[in-house]
Amino acid sequence: MGRGQKLSYLGRWLPGYLWQRLSRRRPPSKTHLIFALADHFEPAIMPEDGSARAPYSEQERRLERWCHEYPIRFGAYRDAEGRPLVHSYFYPAEQYDQPLIARLVEHCRAGWGEIEIHLHHGVDAPDSAENTRHQLIEFRDRLAGHHGCLSYWGESTEPRYAFVHGNFALANSNHGHACGVDSEMQILAETGCYADMTLPTGAFHPAQIAKINSIYECALPLTEQAPHRKGRDLSRGRFPNVFPLIVQGPLMLGFRSGGGTRRIVGIDNAAVTGPNPATLQRLGRWKRAAISVNGRPDWLFIKLHCHGMDSRHEEAVLGSAMQKFLRELTEGAEQRNEVLHFASAREMVNIILAACDGREGNPGEFRDYQLKRVRPGGSESRQTEQSIAVPKG
Repeated sequence: MGRGQKLSYLGRWLPGYLWQRLSRRRPPSKTHLIFALADHFEPAIMPEDGSARAPYSEQERRLERWCHEYPIRFGAYRDAEGRPLVHSYFYPAEQYDQPLIARLVEHCRAGWGEIEIHLHHGVDAPDSAENTRHQLIEFRDRLAGHHGCLSYWGESTEPRYAFVHGNFALANSNHGHACGVDSEMQILAETGCYADMTLPTGAFHPAQIAKINSIYECALPLTEQAPHRKGRDLSRGRFPNVFPLIVQGPLMLGFRSGGGTRRIVGIDNAAVTGPNPATLQRLGRWKRAAISVNGRPDWLFIKLHCHGMDSRHEEAVLGSAMQKFLRELTEGAEQRNEVLHFASAREMVNIILAACDGREGNPGEFRDYQLKRVRPGGSESRQTEQSIAVPKG
């Protein structure tokens, strides 16, 4: 990536970042920290070649090892309600495999996470709105109908889901590459997406937008390219009207070691990676991002992301680096005046909605506030290719 591209990336969000640092108040001394880990979970990933897929036997091995090792390594680290850190497994729609999903469902039903929707498309050529809609509906109904995944709003029997866009190009925000569908946000709304958790992008990615460190509704028409460029921040006392909500993770600047005594400025985009694992130092930055619902500054939402199946990041997501972080996080929470809540993507959005409704007390009590995992009536999801109404509150 050239210098001009890097400057363009920084120029999009750095002015807003500096204004936030000047104008955004620091969180109160005692805070509730609501964590969600959005795992771009791709058993077929080949780190050296994004277009290739691992042999099926390797995908099975990776998944089985993950499901076996994760509870053993992280079961001891619990939040204020005694719950472990769970992953929200954003599984690629284009890589659907019934046996692999079934094994992951077993893992989730044992209390280790929930499955949501991920999609890579338009990589070789721009995708169409029709094909995008078809892929989302087909995968949504397979997850809900065949596997009992996803969630439901009120008495509606249509499944709802959270979403992460492959290659960060949400709603064609990368100018045609890795998407191609300007109206993608409208399609997400019509197919039951209640929240997008794509942002922030990878460092120096051209799809990064100016609006950062926020939870908001899109302010531009959902049929426009990248309508999430503008948004109305969620506030206490005002239930949102436009879905999907945009739930961003922290995007911050921070110092890191440059060798010896030298320190250099780096970008912290909330990604848990091999070179940049979770640490208490990073936790301090994530807290300073102060991502919250306006009027509820003591409930801080920390949405992180990772690639759990990428071998380059194994130490950071399944190894001793993550164990060390969780041990220090949980053991030192009281001393730091923090109350920890480990949440799935769905649970985080439910807590956000409770904050909008002005709810008080322990945010952990609102994990099932609106979106629930049990289908009304308790029967199988209907498999139908139709659009559904977007919840208005």
